[in-house]
Formats: sequence, structure tokens, C-alpha cells
Amino acid sequence: MASDDEINLLVIVVDVNPIWWGQQAQREPEFTLSKCLDAVIVLGNSHMAMSRTNKLAVIASHCQGSHFLYPSKNSKTGSNGEEAPSSGDGKYELLSVANDTIAEEIRNLMSNIEVRGNLTDTLLAGSLAKALCYINRVAKEMEAGQEMKTRILVVKAADDSTLQYMNYMNVIFAAQKKSILIDACVLASDSGLLQQACDITGGLYLKIPQKVALAQYLLWVFLPDGEQRSHLVLPPPVHVDYRAACFCHRNLIEIGYVCSVCLSIFCNFSPICTTCDTAFKIQLPQIVKAKKKKPKMM
Repeated sequence: MASDDEINLLVIVVDVNPIWWGQQAQREPEFTLSKCLDAVIVLGNSHMAMSRTNKLAVIASHCQGSHFLYPSKNSKTGSNGEEAPSSGDGKYELLSVANDTIAEEIRNLMSNIEVRGNLTDTLLAGSLAKALCYINRVAKEMEAGQEMKTRILVVKAADDSTLQYMNYMNVIFAAQKKSILIDACVLASDSGLLQQACDITGGLYLKIPQKVALAQYLLWVFLPDGEQRSHLVLPPPVHVDYRAACFCHRNLIEIGYVCSVCLSIFCNFSPICTTCDTAFKIQLPQIVKAKKKKPKMM
């Protein structure tokens, strides 16, 4: 059992790519970005209501960067999510502050996003790195002897970007080293990179079959932490796509060439590694000289 003073920090990374959500609103008007954020807020409220030591952070990821929705610089609870007093009407003030802050921040963010050129991929790897930095900051602010359990939940909408493969791998192995679970709730097409993240860190990967039931899936699958999940019947693990992206064209490949010095992966053979400039000695096949025939003696 967890102690009363143990902190349980949940960081939710939400994909708010304006291009994908604009197309989604045309395809399925019953499930929009506001409905998705409502489900995320329900999960966050449930997490904070389970214990007074539970903490929450919400990060919006889009095609130009990432932005903290909660806690924000203008949040009344401060950067570390300190507990707010209850109001006179019996409403838990911390939940109200979190809801209002998330709504205000996402409204300001979406009104200021400008899509430029072909930069339409969600910078999800950078958002995960920001989540790890926030977790590290909260860990340093803890009191001596206090413990903390942390996990990251990614609500992904847009397709994968293989250009971020190396950034993904760095974030995944950093989270594994710090024993931080990475969960993934995928709304559209499967994500091979997030499948690897969940499998390596011990998290859960789920592609929801019905988007309008997002809140139910979040509460059922992702509200329990790692210890509580062992007592529940959860969806079976999926087959993980462990294909790597080549460094030359950023394509996912099954068979390739690996540099023995820097471990860069290439789909085509090159005598010089384009990453570390190592030149490889190529062993050519030995030429067998033909034996001279001895002249026959008459």
C-alpha cells in the first residue's frame, strides 16, 4: 500500500494538432477537440480527487511546440499544484481552478497557432521531453524521505512522424531509466513509436474503438496506476512494431545496415557513415590466380 505522503504525479500530453482536429470535425462532428479535452479534464479531476497528494499536469502538443495547460504561470495553485481550500458551496476548489485554467489556456493557445508551410507534424517527442523535465523538477522540490510515483499519458491524434525517431528513443530510454511509465491512448491510426514506448517502460497502449467513449476508456484503463492495474482485467497487450527508422530517409525498415561506431541505421550500404564520418574497410574477394600448367615432357 502507498503511504499517505506519497505523491502520485500524472502528466497528460494531449495532441491538439489543429490540422488533424479540423479534419476530424468535418468527418465526425460529434467528436471534436473540446469533447476530447472534456474527457481529459474528467480524468484529471478523478485523479486529483482520489488522494490529496495526487498531482496533475497537462501539456498540449501541436505542430509548433508544446504548452503547459495546467499548471500555468497564472494558475492560482502555483507551479507545484499545491492544494487549494474548499469553497463554501462544498465544491473542491482545486478542481474548479484546474478546469478553468485548462479551458483558458487552450483557448489562448488555439487562437495563436499559425500553421506555416509544411510543418504539420505534431512535435510529440518534445512534449514528452518537457514532461520528463517537469517530473524531474517536482522530484527536486520534494521533502527529504518523500516518495513519488510518476507516469505520462499520451492522448495521440495525428499520425506518426518518423523524423522524430531519435528524439522518441532518447525520451523513451530516459523514462525507462527513471522508472516512469508511458501510457498511450490513440484516437486514430496506430503508432509504432508509442507502442515501443509503452512496451519498454511498462505502460499500456490502447487504440480506442469508439472516440465518443473516450472518457469511459480513460477512466477504466488509465486512471489506475501501475500497482492497481495488476488487480484489474485490462485490454490484452498489442503486437509491438519494433521497426527502426533509417537515418538517411527516415523510413521504417526491417533489415538494414548499422554503423559499428555510432549505431546509426541505414537502409542502403555506404562505405562512410554519414553520422560519425567513420570510413569502413571493405574486404574485397580474393582473386585466385590461375595455376600455370607445366609443359608436358616429350
